[in-house]
Amino acid sequence: MLFDSSIRKELARSFGATLVVLVTVVMTMMLIRTLGQASRGSVNPSDVMLVMGYTVLGQLPTILSLSLFMAVVSVLSRMYRDSEMVIWFSAGQGLVSLLHPLLRFAWPVMAVIAILSLGVWPWANAQIQELKTRYEQRSDIDRIAPGEFQESANGTRVFFIDKDSPDTQVGNNIFIATSNGTKESVTSARSARLEIRAGERFALLSQGQRLESATDQHGLKISEFAEYGTRIGSASSASTEQLAVKTRTTRELLTQSTIPAYQAELGWRLGLALAAINFVVLGLALASVNPRAGRSGSLMFALFAFVVYFNLMTLGQSWVGAGKLGLSAFMFFLHGGTLVLALIILAARHNRWTLRRLQPARRTP
Repeated sequence: MLFDSSIRKELARSFGATLVVLVTVVMTMMLIRTLGQASRGSVNPSDVMLVMGYTVLGQLPTILSLSLFMAVVSVLSRMYRDSEMVIWFSAGQGLVSLLHPLLRFAWPVMAVIAILSLGVWPWANAQIQELKTRYEQRSDIDRIAPGEFQESANGTRVFFIDKDSPDTQVGNNIFIATSNGTKESVTSARSARLEIRAGERFALLSQGQRLESATDQHGLKISEFAEYGTRIGSASSASTEQLAVKTRTTRELLTQSTIPAYQAELGWRLGLALAAINFVVLGLALASVNPRAGRSGSLMFALFAFVVYFNLMTLGQSWVGAGKLGLSAFMFFLHGGTLVLALIILAARHNRWTLRRLQPARRTP
């Protein structure tokens, strides 16, 4: 049918253009964020692009939902503005009849959003967590690039290594500057090796000297040593670490749904899929044109509605995680209530319901 095909073609063009713009913006923001994490030592600099890719992949459900919502609102607003809606209405097509072609276009996008939110989202988070954990488990000597000063993981030490070593657990010509409260020290050594003793990671320095000073005291203490050990952190075990809730698979969340944190994460993932359906109905119900507001008025209103909806999802997730609200009640009131509200607005506009102010009848003398 010409009515369905014309709307779907225009929706596809608008959706594609919006998706490209949003993905570009999100990738730029994620790149800046990931570079900041790499500069703080949370992410390996060589894994910046990989972490950014996983992050954008995890954010795709939100990007697709927003692109779908903006496409529906922009296309319908243009049809109102160019009087095409008047032509379709005069041909016997009501506002509700637009819901069928919109859903025919949107159902593949909704399916992709459901797959991404239920399957790809935890997988991407698990990959990012694995990269961060692998980098955090590396020793401070491993993090040092030859010829460069770099802070340790906790920020209390500054390391320098003169040249590279074939062994990742051994370094040559080491310089360590430590600041711990009121005490400061500078340690230099010809070599250092990494050992783990009683669950603690130690760097054993050989053939060096140590300078110590205190901010509340005068004087400088100088000592030389043949071997000196300094603790640089606890030895972490990947096998005993618990994965974050966001990295749990959806099946694990369903099997342990009695835990509030798991319920909150499950509600978020299911909410991403349900929100896409609500955005299609809500976009049809709210799309209109106001000559006084300009062409971007409807898009700004749609963006505001999107922000409010997702903020409510985030707020509900925190309430469910804290045990203040049940998962079923949260899903019913937010997503179910939004769908009912959108259907009521759609029915009111389709049937042209208006609230008329009742006025008393005038009596004739």
